[in-house]
This record gives sequence, C-alpha cells and structure tokens, in this order.
Amino acid sequence: MRIALLSYRGNMFCGGQGIYTAYLAQEWRRAGHDVHVIAGPPLPELEAGIPLHEIPNANVFGVEHPEWARREEPLELLSPLTLWELGVSRFGVFPEMQSFGLRLLMRWKRLQARHHFDIVFDNQCLSWGLLGIRAAGTPVVSVIHHPLHIDREADYAIDPSLRKKIKRTLYFPLFMQEQVAPRLDRIVTVSEASRTEIQRYFGIPEKHVPVVYNGTDSDVFKPVPDTPRDCDLLFVGRTEDRKKGLPTLLEALALLPPGIRLKIVDGRIPDDGLVIRTIRRLGIQDRVTLQREMLTRTELVRAYSTARAAVVPSFFEGFGFPASEAMACGLPVIANAAGALPEVVGSDGRAGLLVPPRNPRAMADAIQQLLSDPVQSERMGRAARRRIQQVFQWRDAAAGLIDVFEDVLRASHGRSRAA
Repeated sequence: MRIALLSYRGNMFCGGQGIYTAYLAQEWRRAGHDVHVIAGPPLPELEAGIPLHEIPNANVFGVEHPEWARREEPLELLSPLTLWELGVSRFGVFPEMQSFGLRLLMRWKRLQARHHFDIVFDNQCLSWGLLGIRAAGTPVVSVIHHPLHIDREADYAIDPSLRKKIKRTLYFPLFMQEQVAPRLDRIVTVSEASRTEIQRYFGIPEKHVPVVYNGTDSDVFKPVPDTPRDCDLLFVGRTEDRKKGLPTLLEALALLPPGIRLKIVDGRIPDDGLVIRTIRRLGIQDRVTLQREMLTRTELVRAYSTARAAVVPSFFEGFGFPASEAMACGLPVIANAAGALPEVVGSDGRAGLLVPPRNPRAMADAIQQLLSDPVQSERMGRAARRRIQQVFQWRDAAAGLIDVFEDVLRASHGRSRAA
C-alpha cells in the first residue's frame, strides 16, 4: 500500500503526535508498505529510507516583534498565507493546522502525480485542505487522539474569566475540525475513552470510529539495571498543559511525609509557570526536583529508572504515553481513573493503582500504599512491563490501521464502480 502520512508538527518533542508518526512509518515500511511522511517543522526523526516531504512554515505564532521579522529570507513573510498567519496569530489564533493543510493542498497534485498514494492518513490536523485532497480522488483517514475541546475545557476550569474563554476559543481551530472530521472517509482513535468523546464533540457515532491502540517501544523503554534511584515519584509531561493535573499531584505530595521526593521532567517549564507557582504556594521546594532539559530517548529511559513509581494525574488522556513508557520501564503507575488511563494501566490493580480525579487525598493514600511495600511495588512494575509487551506494540497498531485502510479502499472502489 502507498501511504501518505501527515503530521503538521513532526518532531517527537512536540508531543505524542511526533512519536506516533515516527513509529507508524517505521512499522509500515518494515511490513513492506511504501510510506511517505509529509510534515511541518520541527521535522520528525525517521528511520533511514523513509521519504520525508517538508511543508514549510514561517513559525510566526507566539513570536513577538521584531523577532518574527529576523530571518534569512525576510521576503517569505510577504506570501499571502504567511501574512494571514502573522495577522491572525497576533490575536492568539494558532494557525498551523489550517496553513499546513492549505500548503499541502497546493502541492498535492504534484505529489500525487509522482507517488500515486492509495490513501492519506492525517495525524489529527483535520484541516480544510484535506477536503480538497479527498475531492481530488484520494481517500483520507484521520486519527483523533482526543478532541481538542477537552484541552479548552481544562483551561476554562483553571480560569473561567470571559477574557480567558475568548482567548482559548480563538486559539483552538475547533470549528474547522468539527466541519472536516465528519466529511472524511474514516475517523479512527486510540482508546475507548477518546471514541466516546469523539461522538460527543463531533457527532460521529462510536460504531463508526475504530479503536486502534498506540504502541510503546519496549525494546527502547526498558529497565536500566544499576541506575541509582534518586527520587520516589516521577512525573513526565507538559506541566503547562492544564489537563495533565499537576497541581493535584503537588497537593498530594504536600500531604505525604517530608521524606518522599518527586522529580518532574519537562523541558519547557517557564519560570513563572503553573508548576513553579504551585510549588511555592505549597512550600515544597526542597522536595521537588525539576529536570528542565530536553531529554533524548536514552536520557528519558534513564530518568524513568531513577524513580520507584510514576504518577500520571491527568484529568484526561487520549492514550497516555508517559504511563505506557513508565510501565515499559518496569515502574508501577499511580494514575487518575480518567480518560484512557484505566485502559492503559488496567483496572485490576496488577500494574498500577487508579484513583479518583482531582482528589489529592486519594492520590496521596495510593502513593503511600505503594511506596510502603517495596515487594508489591516491584511485583507491579514487572506486571506493568508485561502488560505493555502483550497489549501495546507498534506492529499491532500499524497492522490494525492497515485493516482500516483496506476497508476504506474497498468502500471507495465500490462507490467508484457504482458511479
């Protein structure tokens, strides 16, 4: 099969979408498919031999004047689409999804004439440009990891002021995604929890949305023997992402004995951000270590091995890579019973403990229970790794998506014959 895999931001440090892109491309190529990645900057790191087509972006969002004008080719700012991006971004609009799809559409005829793609797989961009590609005759499937409406509502919960609501409404391209998603050939998602939310926000019946779980590379994410454990608890993720629930974890830590220490791994912690303010408010500065560097995968794996348990306090996860990666590294997980986390961690208590969301006391009790019994903790860590190896592998994710593509192509060919 000839697959065009789209990702408006491709780098692994941009979140789960970069991980998703790189591993699916790798598995499809190993299975004998002809996969091309079409991505915007920052670009993904792909296995050798996988073609990469860059869709340029001036990256003007969030850049203040005069910095946005300082570039090697300043005339690139005069193109109509870049001028539009520059203009709307001054009002807090995040334009990359719209502009990626439109730039791709302008190049699509040439790309398709050269490579003859059977199908386009969109990594939750859901841009207007996809409708043009589909109208040109190529079926389009998109994955929705989770509806962005959930991110907006998490921000509303932190600051319900009218000003904040207007700002976050402008930021997310929800109207575009609501219009595009039901008009594509198929939507897939990565968990039962996300499937339910897709029906709620996009109006697409759950029975029409296949679930194909993500994978986790258990050959890379694995225990590192003899690594000194310099903390009890580990949090990995975007601390400024409100739905990650970090304040709940910090409030739980404040309820625990003073000797229990937490390490937070996030290469983008602002000096005046949520985590710094909350730590100061709770007076737990001496109990929290901030690892603020961008880590390579090897460094991240070693960071997991420095802890006795991982904590994932998210209010919602479409899947939850920090949970699955920690489990693959042999760590038990304490997680909120929210979103897809029960699907990843399991609800039987073998690989981790689930607690009610937004409940610092319940989280503190679960942490205390786990840390007070090292034998149980080690047993749960081994069970966590086995669960990842048995249930969440990238080769299975890639094969499941190929099944979806084949179904879509059969339906597309059937419509063509009928016409």
